[in-house]
Order: sequence, then C-alpha cells, then structure tokens
Amino acid sequence: MGATAIFGTRLSRLALAVVVAAAGLAGCSRNGKPAIVPPPEERIPLLITNHHYLDIIVYAIHDGQRTRLGVAGGSAHTKMVVPARLLGVGRDLQLYGDPIGSSELAITEVIIVQPGQFIEWLLEPGLNRSTVGVY
Repeated sequence: MGATAIFGTRLSRLALAVVVAAAGLAGCSRNGKPAIVPPPEERIPLLITNHHYLDIIVYAIHDGQRTRLGVAGGSAHTKMVVPARLLGVGRDLQLYGDPIGSSELAITEVIIVQPGQFIEWLLEPGLNRSTVGVY
C-alpha cells in the first residue's frame, strides 16, 4: 500500500471522528435538552385592578433597575406580561406604580414568582393600601 493510500485512510478516519464528536456535543447540555435549541421565553401574567381614578405607569424593579411594563388605566382592569428575564436571581421582583399627574406612588414588597404562577395587583384609591398576590 502506498503512502497516499495510508494518508487518505487516516484522513478519512480523522474526518469521521470529528463528525461523530461534533454530533455528540450538539446533543449535550446540562438539563438534558439539546444545547442548540434555546429554551422558550417564560412569561408571567400580571393582572391589575386599578380602583384609582388616574392612569398608573407600571414598572418592574429587578436587580437594581426599573423597567417599564405599561400603563394601567384608571378605574379599569389591565393585563400585562412580565418577561422572566426581569426576575432577579432568586426569581424576585417588586412592582412600582407611578400615577400620571400625582406625586403618590405604589410599590410592592419583594415578591417571588415560581414558574406557572401569576401576579395580581389591586391598586386602591389610596395607593398606600394597595395589595399584591402571587398565585
């Protein structure tokens, strides 16, 4: 057998080994799912009942930052979504309400949201009496 035949056989085996190794790595990940498929974005429903007469700008406070979620209309029910990326390391966040045209504010205690749960925020006419629940 000539040198070209031996070199060609070794190259073929090396190429085959690289392909097999790459295919094996593509299917590996820490949670058992393929690493090349990103996990779906989790979204946490936020239901707001605003008994206050003013529209309220709603923010999520997470990791020392404030991110606007939307506006809860005055005397209305509003549905919003909180992206999971806004949760802190311990899956925690606070909600902050800033009424348009008033110096009042509403802020929740730190709440922890687990996968599959939703948040319900009841904003009262006296914003300091507002309540929040995670279900």
